[in-house]
Amino acid sequence: MKLASLLAIFAAVAMAQAGDVKTAGQTYKNVTELKDIPADQLLPSMQFISAALGVDCNGCHVQNDMSSDEKGAKKTARQMIAMTFAINKSHFNGRMQVTCMTCHRGSERPVSVPTVMETDAPPRSAMAAPPAGGRGGQGGAPQVTADQILEKYIAAVGGADAMRKITSRDMKGKITAAGMDSAIEVITKAPNKRLSISNGQSYTAFDGTSGWLGNTGRPAREMTASESAAAAIDAEFNLPLQIKEMYPQLRRGRPATINGVECDVLTAQGQGKPALQLYFDKNSGLLVRSVRLADTPMGRMPTQIDYADYKELSGVKIPLRWTLARPNGRFTIQINDVKINPPVDDSRFAKPAGDVK
Repeated sequence: MKLASLLAIFAAVAMAQAGDVKTAGQTYKNVTELKDIPADQLLPSMQFISAALGVDCNGCHVQNDMSSDEKGAKKTARQMIAMTFAINKSHFNGRMQVTCMTCHRGSERPVSVPTVMETDAPPRSAMAAPPAGGRGGQGGAPQVTADQILEKYIAAVGGADAMRKITSRDMKGKITAAGMDSAIEVITKAPNKRLSISNGQSYTAFDGTSGWLGNTGRPAREMTASESAAAAIDAEFNLPLQIKEMYPQLRRGRPATINGVECDVLTAQGQGKPALQLYFDKNSGLLVRSVRLADTPMGRMPTQIDYADYKELSGVKIPLRWTLARPNGRFTIQINDVKINPPVDDSRFAKPAGDVK
């Protein structure tokens, strides 16, 4: 975790302790090791632990009685939380370098013994060194800059002028999750408003300032600060043109291969925004994948979005399929109908005062 990210968490904790927001200890029963974190960070912290250990809530908690200490695993989890905090404080100046994932790697029991060789292939240390010039066999070829990668991306989608001519889209298709399909509609409006409606009942929206979620017949709830920061990225209508303003710290990362496609990589940091990694097809320049990293008191949680099925509509290429994956789930959206520049009133994105209709 970067120092800026850790300082942001410390600042949130300080605000909670100062009484500006409630702490987890003030909101929930029987919270000990994480009692001083903001209340809205407790669930993301539990999700991080769940993903790191490959267990669900019942791995540590008594079902329907989260405050109970009946299970021994809960006591062990508290000891492990205290241990990781102590290690980071003593050895990494408080930076979140050691987390549950460091040892568990998705398994309830951490691995402490190296595995034996299972093939006759030479061990990794005896294998041939990579070609001169570093990983990927780049040799003496000049490295592209962050600006060049971004310029190629803007050109690949159609150019700045073409993008600015489009101010809204209404897209319809299906969302596939856990093998089940549902209808979805995604409405976007420049500069940064977005509304998705799944199965005509489930709403996720960003109104240009903050996000909200809701279901038909129930009161909508505002997104937490971290949820809104992530939703703001998805809502940015012309991300290629705004990325440098959103993320002043934009740097070239190591090249990578995504599903057999060689990619240039940009890493992005911005105050109050999740760290972002962007992967671009070296040949086409189009965005193949984005990974954003949400800070929690226990570590960083990734959200990965893969983009595919690019089509040119009114002079601008957009992906009509995107797959969103987190440690605790994934879904795919496939768009099959797009209306360009439909009239969209700003009220569509506003959080309802009462129940969602």
